[in-house]
Amino acid sequence: MSDQLTISAEPRERAGKGASRALRREGRIPAVLYGDKKDAQPIHVEEKALNKLLGTGLFMNSLVQVEVGSEKTRTLPKDVAFDPVTDRPIHVDFFRLSKGAKVQVNIPVSFINEEESPGLKRGGVLNVVRYELDLMCDADLIPEEIEIDVTGLEIGDSIHFSDVTLPEGSESSITDRDFTIAGVAAPSALKSSDDEAEDGEGEEGEGEEGAEGEGAEGESEEGSSED
Repeated sequence: MSDQLTISAEPRERAGKGASRALRREGRIPAVLYGDKKDAQPIHVEEKALNKLLGTGLFMNSLVQVEVGSEKTRTLPKDVAFDPVTDRPIHVDFFRLSKGAKVQVNIPVSFINEEESPGLKRGGVLNVVRYELDLMCDADLIPEEIEIDVTGLEIGDSIHFSDVTLPEGSESSITDRDFTIAGVAAPSALKSSDDEAEDGEGEEGEGEEGAEGEGAEGESEEGSSED
């Protein structure tokens, strides 16, 4: 499970673009707490603290405890807006989580036992279609990643969602199809040699047909001279 992150916040007394710009000049980022059938609460957080959490690479898929004074709220980050020019964060949405809540998150996948795949050992290439899985997870059991075992995969084999064992408390958000996650593709060199072999077989067949045709023509000419 992903570790719970923590960030301190303060109530935001004024709303509007002017107030938000003033907060950013002071190194603070406007934010909002919402959800769990409660009124939205405008807050602001320290930019340095937010950037530190963003730098973990786990921010959007982790529980974040937002501490406003003595009140601690368990949340899941839902959106971070960035300045299109400076790429600095300019606003954050935190979704309150009720007890026993299930949340929709994108969990990264990792592949293990690549040395046990005959196809990869022959020079095949692991072609990843989905780097993340869209899952519904218990809020207390959000996995950090999903490991996928490629043991035994040959060139041409694929891994579908039905081949993956999910951890307890997780299920796919996509229920209408058994989608492909990755596959082992033939290396370019092998594809080229196969194509050349097919071309060679075609040319050989044409040569045999030509020889048979020439033989038939010779027999025809001999028959005419005898007559």
